[in-house]
Amino acid sequence: MKALEQFGSIPVDSAILTTVLNDYKSPNDKISSMEKSGDLIRLKKGLFIVSPEISNQNISRELAANHLYGPSCVSLESALSFYGLIPEKVYAVRSVTTRLSKEYVTPLGNYEYVTVSEEYFQIGIRQEIVNNRYAYLIAAPEKAICDMIATTRNLRLRSVRAMQEYIEDDLRIDLSSIESFDTGIIRQCIATGKKEIEFTQLLKLLA
Repeated sequence: MKALEQFGSIPVDSAILTTVLNDYKSPNDKISSMEKSGDLIRLKKGLFIVSPEISNQNISRELAANHLYGPSCVSLESALSFYGLIPEKVYAVRSVTTRLSKEYVTPLGNYEYVTVSEEYFQIGIRQEIVNNRYAYLIAAPEKAICDMIATTRNLRLRSVRAMQEYIEDDLRIDLSSIESFDTGIIRQCIATGKKEIEFTQLLKLLA
């Protein structure tokens, strides 16, 4: 349907869809019909994404994550997998947010959001531009590791050795792949006072 092609792979809310479909007697009924036919995929109440068969574009789960719950930024295992730092395939898209923690189960897969402070959240965010069509927010690799440390409960890494074991054994990250990390991002994380001891050990490990 040509009316939907304009959205490409960018999630769209029901208010915009209603405006686009205002030639129909009941735009809301038309939206329901397109959802049933598979032309629209519901991410949550009032938020949809156009089917790839209609948009002729691949769906970006990361872009959907940004729109599904925000402000948020793709991070944690999802970002580490994106950068090729961990060997495991990640099935849920995990993000950090300044809002309450949240989980969604959608036709595109599961989405998880973990709460961090607003000051800490703003550090190390990158904009990933895809084919000059859209962009989504993702944590820099340095920040993604810090997010893993910051949001893992009861994690105590009080020495460089303990940090090295966590990086290599728990996260399964090759130390050689993080030697060129931007330590400035880690210093910014230290300055927030969150997991200050742990981040300092990470900084020492990279020194």
